[in-house]
Amino acid sequence: MAEDRATLSEIATAAGVSVPTVSKVLNGRPDVAPATRRRIQDLLDRRSYTARRAPSTPGAAGLIDLVFRDLGSPWAMQILDGVEELAYRAGVGVVVSAVHGRSRTRPDRRWIEQLSKRRCDGVLLVLSDLSPSQQVQLDELGIPVVIIDPAGQPGAGIPSVGATNWSGGVAAAEHLLDLGHHRIAVIGGPPTVPCSRARVDGYRAAMNAANRKIPAGYVRHGDFTSPSGYREMNALLDLAQPPTAVFACADEMALGAYEALYERGARVPDDISIVGFDDLDSARWAAPPLTTVRQPLAEMAGMATRMLLSLIAGEGLDSHRIELATPLIVRHSTRRVP
Repeated sequence: MAEDRATLSEIATAAGVSVPTVSKVLNGRPDVAPATRRRIQDLLDRRSYTARRAPSTPGAAGLIDLVFRDLGSPWAMQILDGVEELAYRAGVGVVVSAVHGRSRTRPDRRWIEQLSKRRCDGVLLVLSDLSPSQQVQLDELGIPVVIIDPAGQPGAGIPSVGATNWSGGVAAAEHLLDLGHHRIAVIGGPPTVPCSRARVDGYRAAMNAANRKIPAGYVRHGDFTSPSGYREMNALLDLAQPPTAVFACADEMALGAYEALYERGARVPDDISIVGFDDLDSARWAAPPLTTVRQPLAEMAGMATRMLLSLIAGEGLDSHRIELATPLIVRHSTRRVP
């Protein structure tokens, strides 16, 4: 009897390969070693996983491309699971790839050629964008695009799905203010990324509304990764007057801050309260469990996939810009000031 059907990320983990490698096997790509292909195919067969293509009829989606800016994070896996689940129910295959090249924010020139060769029906871009020429080429090919958490301002007419990042930043800072903290720092992501700017702006708005001055050095910037959270937390601890609470604008950075505090002999939340952003699985299992702003990544991915399938079917959209709510999830990494 076949085992319960797994997700693409679970198949990749079991096979000891990357998700794009599994995607290549699913879609008949030749550039996979024979032994690796057999191992992956065996897992796909045992877990009843097939990339089912719909009949080649007008308006029927058979294959969509999912393009990530970064595939190496738990954040990406939640997006992938959300897309894959809905695509599977619709009988649509998914090709997964990562952005390459210097900019790391948009696909390279070869990407359009590859889309055309594999008869792609639609594209989902994650924290990425398109050059004007790429947008024109996709329009000429009749390939619709939906952006998940756009890295910049989407081009005219390109639908996108994001989250209420500003409101999430406000909620994080207000939670810490309500607990009696006055010295609250923030570790944002890259200041050029819109979702990062919005989270930091939300923090600033809450601090201003509470008439709390933000000391010099309290606004830091990482790159959403644990090492950058570790680095910036150490910088905050080196200040003459360190904060009593920190809002890290990504769970990965919050966990990096945990490590810096542990090395300094500081305790969370007894010495410093920490709030993250994303609500990744790792947040729940951190020690202590992380208070965080939940970004509904799987729901965002599912919504974007539904929008893309509607566009492929020639249907209109009720809205071209959708933002899903970001509730605060209170756990044990924050405490009231004694």
